[in-house]
Amino acid sequence: MNDLIYNFTAWVNECDPAKLQDGLDLLVEQSGYTVLNKMEHHFEPQGYTCLWLLAESHLAVHTFPENGKSYIELSSCNLDKNETFKKLFAKWQVVLK
Repeated sequence: MNDLIYNFTAWVNECDPAKLQDGLDLLVEQSGYTVLNKMEHHFEPQGYTCLWLLAESHLAVHTFPENGKSYIELSSCNLDKNETFKKLFAKWQVVLK
């Protein structure tokens, strides 16, 4: 039986919500995903979460400013788009360093 959901997770050394959102918006678009909705929340005194509801599932980013890192998780039912996202993400992650 083929997998039904393809997951990708990563940590990045970036916590700026604008940089994360701009970069992930671009990666989602370039990977061919269909964004149905997006929501975000800024925590007090710090922290940020953003969720992209995709026709193919979802993408989430959670910042951990106290550690200088963010956790990114993509779940998708489309293997080709997932693989494209992973390749683009690897290039984007180099830019973030």
